[in-house]
Amino acid sequence: MKRRHLLTTLAAASFIPGMSFAQEGKPLRIVVPFPPGGATDITVRALQESLTRILKQPVVLDNRAGAGGSIGMAEVARAPADGLTLGVATLSTHGVNPAVYSKLPYNPLKDFVGVTEIVKAPGVVVVNPAALPVKDFADLVKYLKANPGKVSFATPGNGTIGHMWGELFKSSTGTSMVHIPYRGAGPAINDVLAGQVAVYFDQVASSLPHIKSGKLKALAVSWPTRLDVLPDVPTYAQLGFANNNDPSWFGLVAPAGTPAAAVDRIQQAVAQALQEPAVRERLAGQGLYPSGTTPKEFSAQLVREIEKMKRVAAYAKIALD
Repeated sequence: MKRRHLLTTLAAASFIPGMSFAQEGKPLRIVVPFPPGGATDITVRALQESLTRILKQPVVLDNRAGAGGSIGMAEVARAPADGLTLGVATLSTHGVNPAVYSKLPYNPLKDFVGVTEIVKAPGVVVVNPAALPVKDFADLVKYLKANPGKVSFATPGNGTIGHMWGELFKSSTGTSMVHIPYRGAGPAINDVLAGQVAVYFDQVASSLPHIKSGKLKALAVSWPTRLDVLPDVPTYAQLGFANNNDPSWFGLVAPAGTPAAAVDRIQQAVAQALQEPAVRERLAGQGLYPSGTTPKEFSAQLVREIEKMKRVAAYAKIALD
């Protein structure tokens, strides 16, 4: 009995953060469910070097893009729960997809354990002032109510974050707009800039250059306070629409069953990396704000996001195969 107790104690100790850890030296694979070069990919690459140093193991990024992030998430769900595979969860993979798709190759809650939210990304509603000369958010709402169904908003496609944000705007303000889905963010923003479509719901980082140039006008941002880069633009909450004030985000999940100590170790490493000036500067350059929440906090957040997006999907009658 004493020997068995000793072995159990030693096994548990090997998983205590800060002690000699079984995973040290072995590659840590992070599956990025979107193509290289996008905000999701950039977020993790900003951490890669720091995590390699802090965790004392190589950190390898594995881009598995397709199906709105579903292909990559399914890969993570199938991986061994040994603390050596993680996935980048987003508002798309763990909010929108579960709300709009009748079938997914993964269960967003049962197949994963939350590790940490890495960053938040504020959203923004913009208009092309040449196509729709409204002076502010209230003016836009007034115009839409006076002209129901006569204004269109562009999105990267059906069931995307932009689509959900647009439908949430409509339900919150009691307005009507026509949804124009495109095949990607590039074609969508191009037509907004050209004045073919007047309204667009986007992340601040993507639209900021066009806002600064005057080609687009920002009317509201989804963030707790006004942004330093857009000090004259109010938050949704300041305008009386607190339910629209949640930003987008990127975080890490591990396969269900991954030991809690392994999850904690990675979360603590991410939190440490996010304090490094070089990492923070690189993220800030992309309009991304460091977070570093605990596994418990992030797991609870995933539940809230799915429920919220399900309500939006039900209101807008969005159901995809």
